[in-house]
Amino acid sequence: MKQVFGVIVTTRSFFPSHLVETARADITKLLDKLGHDYVMVSESDTNLGAVLSLDMANRRDAFCGKISLCNNLYQRSIPFTQTSLHTCALNSSEFEEDVKKFAATCNVVKGLKNSRIAMLGARPVAFNTVRFSEKILQKHGISVQTVDLSEVITKALTFDDSDKSSIKEKEIREYGRIPEGIGAEKITRQANLCLAMEYFVEELDCQASTVQCWDSLENNYGCAACLGMSMMGEKGKPSACESDVTGALSMLVAQLAAGNPPALMDWNNNIRDDRDCCISLHCSNFPKSFFQTDEIEIGTLDVLGSVLGHDSTFGACKGQVAPGPMTFIRCTTDDVKGVLKMYVGEGSFEAEEVPTKGGVAFCRVPMLQDLMKYVCDNGYEHHVCFVRGHVADVLQEAMGKYMGVEVYRHK
Repeated sequence: MKQVFGVIVTTRSFFPSHLVETARADITKLLDKLGHDYVMVSESDTNLGAVLSLDMANRRDAFCGKISLCNNLYQRSIPFTQTSLHTCALNSSEFEEDVKKFAATCNVVKGLKNSRIAMLGARPVAFNTVRFSEKILQKHGISVQTVDLSEVITKALTFDDSDKSSIKEKEIREYGRIPEGIGAEKITRQANLCLAMEYFVEELDCQASTVQCWDSLENNYGCAACLGMSMMGEKGKPSACESDVTGALSMLVAQLAAGNPPALMDWNNNIRDDRDCCISLHCSNFPKSFFQTDEIEIGTLDVLGSVLGHDSTFGACKGQVAPGPMTFIRCTTDDVKGVLKMYVGEGSFEAEEVPTKGGVAFCRVPMLQDLMKYVCDNGYEHHVCFVRGHVADVLQEAMGKYMGVEVYRHK
């Protein structure tokens, strides 16, 4: 569905009329190029479609005009997004980038309005860190739909559509490389779990989800949830580990801003003495597009498998995250303050190989030590969401200005 912009072309009555014509032509040409629709006063409604009629020739007062327009919006408590430069030509590359950023900002705000997050299973006992307030989320128009994990397991155990199971099994085999020793029955079991998870997310009309991914599923069903979460994420339905609902929210807003799948990881460990770098990882459930190669390994959980047994922990997506620019974000509900808050910033994934198992990333974040101090001082979780590309400006603008979230921008 196309985004629709409301466009106002305005001027003072004693400034040149031909400038309105060129402005209308330039802005509609750009919006057509970017694939957006628009609503604006037509030339039959007012003279040349301007908000005011015109007169004199070849005079501009764009500085005054913008300040005055912003002043009027401010007086009426109408939030607005500024261009990167105070004024610029409508046919400039700077203005085109501004429109793209504003479109992404609108996408985040619109996508969060009346959004729903599926919580498949209760929070694991050991994860006090991911506790959250449903009421604070609801205040911002975000609702949580809860499903007991036993319902998911029962749905998987009794799944009776063999055609759908076969299609999902084929999809799994094409999604990654499965090591020898993983029997066909494990792939069938994994396929039915994926279908059960997808069923509840769709049935409850949710845009993101969380899963109680350990250790009830492994003990009571015999598979890990990572693969199903990864595949949903790759299709635009991000899914967070360990019933981390505000982690899922972080993933949803990151996807809305960047337009590509996000991943949830742990801030994990140092890399040598480079204090602007660290390892981030998870078991993992990263979307396939996060990895360096199309041929990821789908195996058993490494750490949990050593405790619960590898026979009941098939479904982990393994590999190293591909290098490139990234944005990190973490949303959380602060019950003490009664607010929804977040931090956001930018960095990069590096290509240097990380010698550890699971889904791993070599992260570079300028002033990382200052960020870690902020995270600890302000009660944030150990999970963080990453998304490819640099979209921190969009997230700061959308969440802070339009959604009323307290935002810390790391620079």
